[in-house]
Formats: sequence, C-alpha cells, structure tokens
Amino acid sequence: MTKLTYNVLFICTGNSARSIMAEAILNQQGAGRFRAWSAGSHPAGAVNPYAIDLLERNRFKANDLRSKNWSEFATADAPHMDFVLTVCDKAAGEVCPVWPGQPMSAHWGVEDPAAVKGSDEVIHRAFNDCFMVLSRRIALLTVLPIEKLNKLALKQELAHIGQVKA
Repeated sequence: MTKLTYNVLFICTGNSARSIMAEAILNQQGAGRFRAWSAGSHPAGAVNPYAIDLLERNRFKANDLRSKNWSEFATADAPHMDFVLTVCDKAAGEVCPVWPGQPMSAHWGVEDPAAVKGSDEVIHRAFNDCFMVLSRRIALLTVLPIEKLNKLALKQELAHIGQVKA
C-alpha cells in the first residue's frame, strides 16, 4: 500500500533558521508527496530575518512560517509524523518527546547560520551555504523510493542523505 503524503518534522533547537528553511523547501519541492513542519526544543520565538529574506529571494513561501515548540507535535491530536529529522547537533543530543506513531528519525546536522558573526556578506554566505545543503538533501529525500524500501534500508538511506553536502 502506497502512502499518498509523508509528514516530516524538522527539529532544531531555536527553530529560527535551519529547520524553518527545511520546512519551506520541502513543502514546495515535495508538494503532494510530502508535508513538512518545523519545531524547536527552545524556540527563538521568531524566524530569523536572513532566513525569510533568502527564502523569498528564491521564491519560497515564507509568510506562514513561525518559530514553534516541538511540544506542539507530541500531542495525540498533532499530525502523525512519518519522519523526524534533526538539523542541528544540539537538538540531536537532547531527549526528544515521544512522537505519536513512532516516526523514523535521522540526523541531518547543518552548521547554524544564525550563529555566524561578521558582515552582512559573511552572514548571507552562511545562510546560502545552509540553504544549499538543505536543498540538496531534500531533493534526495523527494526522489527516495520510500514505498520500496524496508525499514532498515530506509533508515540507512536517511542517514546517508544526512551526510550529503551541497
């Protein structure tokens, strides 16, 4: 039986940049096959303006994005997640909530562009680099033959995607 839409939750500590960008990218690139959300263990409360600017410049929808706590997705009435992907090392090391339905998880660590200090050019470059890595990984996810893989093979593929650079 083929599932029509796979739900994916991207996790990061602050949910202001990396996980937000991943949510926007997958919702656009995986439209119809994937539905993405993002959340953080300690959400910043606002989306980083560099992330919004980058998404809008690349014609991604950014108007509905918001920084959210991962507890929103650990309730019985939350969307059932098929995959939970951490995009920062801090979140990967934290004790995560028990996700309803026991989704498959993987770590896709990416350097935090929001932590970069320097000129606007340096910060923009960090956000662009992060965006490119996430875009490449998400492109690989969207073409993965999920229905044809057993759980172990799928887990290995997700882990492998997490190692891919731009």
